Amino acid sequence: MSNLNTSLRKRRRSNDPMREFDRLPRPLRLWLMEAALPWSPRSVRRLWAGALALYGGCEERALAHLSRIEAQRLAKDAYTFDANGTT
Repeated sequence: MSNLNTSLRKRRRSNDPMREFDRLPRPLRLWLMEAALPWSPRSVRRLWAGALALYGGCEERALAHLSRIEAQRLAKDAYTFDANGTT
């Protein structure tokens, strides 16, 4: 049995994710450290910029938006597993 089964897309990295992580705004880095999914700095930065634009620059509302997106993706991936955690 593998714990790597997921319906979410997988990608190879061609950059330095730690350097990209260090460049993120502090509130976003703190959110990422508590995130349930392994977000790439590039994708979360793009979502962050969109959320900030949507909520007029309010970081708190932007972070809540990211949490909702993450919850939706986790719910989508939940269909991959049955009650025993197997596919």
